[in-house]
Amino acid sequence: VDKRNRNPKMSKSGATVKDAPTREFIVALAAHFKKSGKIELPAWHDLVKTGVAKELCPQDPDWYYVRAASIARKIYLRGGTGVGGLTKVYGSGYRRGVKPVHFQAASSGLIRHMLQQLEEIDLISKKKDRKGRFITRNGQRELDTIAAQIVGAPKAH
Repeated sequence: VDKRNRNPKMSKSGATVKDAPTREFIVALAAHFKKSGKIELPAWHDLVKTGVAKELCPQDPDWYYVRAASIARKIYLRGGTGVGGLTKVYGSGYRRGVKPVHFQAASSGLIRHMLQQLEEIDLISKKKDRKGRFITRNGQRELDTIAAQIVGAPKAH
């Protein structure tokens, strides 16, 4: 076996989400969600802001898929994360004119809706007697498959 071409980060059973570059993985997972049609866009997706601190709704037409992919990755990496924890992750600075910027959490209803959709397609689930959401076996398999495609793909220069 030629050891120079082996990826040192790759596990023996194949690539995991931790092996794939974050940005590339989220974009690929979002494209998978969009192509498969598993996640359906709510009617209000083009009108809603992602948090109080934002002035406008997202400009990317596929932002809903991207955020859902990002949430799935966060739960894969840190199981037990709930709505409150994710609102802090996706929160931002609230610009208040001449007053100092303060942190403002993201929209919890939006995150909850995405978590419910991810639960419906069996990527994540709640555990009995535990708080937060956790990745399921099917979810781990699906996310690892996409990560393996990214890690195994040749890099474009």
